Amino acid sequence: MYQVIARKYRPQTFQDVVNQEHVKTTLENAIAQNRIGHGYIFSGQRGTGKTTVARILARCLNCVEGPTAKPCGVCASCREITAGGTVDVIEIDAASNRGINEMRELRENVRYRPARDRYKVFIIDEAHQITSEAFNALLKTVEEPPEWVVFVLCTTEAHKIPATIASRCQHFSFRSVDFEEVVARMAWICGQEGIEAEPEALAVLAQAGEGSVRDSLSALDQAIACCGQKLDAAQVRALLGAFSLESLEQVTAALADSDPRRMLEIVDELERNGHNLQHFSRELARYFRNLLVSRIAGSGTRLIAASAAERDRLAQIAAPFSGEDLTRYLHLALELFREMQFSLQPRFHLEIGLVRLVHAGRLLPIEEALAELGGGEARPAPAAARAVPVRLPAAPLRTGPSPFEADRARKSAPPAEPQNSATPAPATARPADPGPRERLHAWLTEQGLAHLADAVENARITLTDSDIQIAAPKSYHLYLKDRSFGEALRAVFSRPLNLKLSVDDSPEAQAPRPEPAGAGANSAPADETAGRALANEEVQRFREVFGGEVRRVRNLKEPK
Repeated sequence: MYQVIARKYRPQTFQDVVNQEHVKTTLENAIAQNRIGHGYIFSGQRGTGKTTVARILARCLNCVEGPTAKPCGVCASCREITAGGTVDVIEIDAASNRGINEMRELRENVRYRPARDRYKVFIIDEAHQITSEAFNALLKTVEEPPEWVVFVLCTTEAHKIPATIASRCQHFSFRSVDFEEVVARMAWICGQEGIEAEPEALAVLAQAGEGSVRDSLSALDQAIACCGQKLDAAQVRALLGAFSLESLEQVTAALADSDPRRMLEIVDELERNGHNLQHFSRELARYFRNLLVSRIAGSGTRLIAASAAERDRLAQIAAPFSGEDLTRYLHLALELFREMQFSLQPRFHLEIGLVRLVHAGRLLPIEEALAELGGGEARPAPAAARAVPVRLPAAPLRTGPSPFEADRARKSAPPAEPQNSATPAPATARPADPGPRERLHAWLTEQGLAHLADAVENARITLTDSDIQIAAPKSYHLYLKDRSFGEALRAVFSRPLNLKLSVDDSPEAQAPRPEPAGAGANSAPADETAGRALANEEVQRFREVFGGEVRRVRNLKEPK
């Protein structure tokens, strides 16, 4: 009867186990010093050798030459443990024997000495599935078992083992096996089986295992059944549903060209060829991760689980992109993969996710935007970002005082002297009805909207039945476009008006306003500082683009 590769080449000694040096060294030293514990917990991801090491430990303890770290493999005890037919090494599947009754039977079995061997070893697989009541029934036995009993609890979820059990055992954490070691192990097995395998095909099989030797060997068995005596990388990818580097490279090519249409065509090709879209989103996230690592650490890094040729190609693909771009792409790809797990329309989610990648590549960093705003030299943007350059219009320099200076000067002017009651006041004509500008200015002043009142005072206003035309210097346009100014128009004129703004380029509008007489001496330094700051070209450009209001200007060299 055929025996699968994972069982046929199962390690029989500590030296045969791939990786896990920290576990092997500790157990070998414990056996050599006769410091054998009564309880062990082997935890780690699937297929890393937990049950295999437990069986090797049982052979080491019960070999006729033992206890020894190198069992002979030919005695009756070694052969029966390898075949799984000895009565003194009991393997229990906790997934199907997880209740309190099964643990009570185990506790009764512990009382009897081994039938032939030196130790009675209980290997409990999937130990985390044992119920809390069953663990409580086993608690005292695990803490103080007879001298001939050794417990080995194997689990993939160590956090589910109760602390009362874990504190009575020695815990060994098995690590995922390194990519290069998995490839080397499969290459050795292929040599033993007479299989010719391309290095890239073995790399694809090792990637499918994700650090699990058993999963990789199962995939190898499947590939041999499909391809025969020669393993081809393309056939192996087609068998496992993996995506080649060339197919994933189409995504980065579309990003470099800023082409959302190409992204939609990629999804259509995947759909037509029957590929799993969720699996593609996972491979896309892995692809961007490898590109980012290659961009940071170089093509020679061991942090990428791929062949040497693939690592060199990844470095070439990542070269045109910046680390910030690849980080952004990886983040979006991970979000896309999470959404795809629960999507009822995976094609739509994948399409919008890939289009979002294109739009994200068009974004400029805030430093470059500010450098463009200030007119300074910015560092070159990546290819995707340069596809849509940002050019901000230059704002004209303000020649006159700012509205804040004018408001400050008007408020600091001394009040007019009252007339003498003995002197008769000159006769004045009855004031005429105020025009639209005066009405609007008075209402804004009453509401405390000084910046809007200044804008109205420096503007020319023409009112019709349905329109209001305002010609003002360009420096006031930001204020007049404010939402509060529209509310003021409705409040003053009691009807909706269509606002039409225009730039007043007349010499009177551009001329500097005279400084009010009698301005306080204390306000002069503050007005001078504010004038210099608000007249700065970069400050004016910033206000033209981002809007807002400057409420206070302070000289940092002066004390608060």
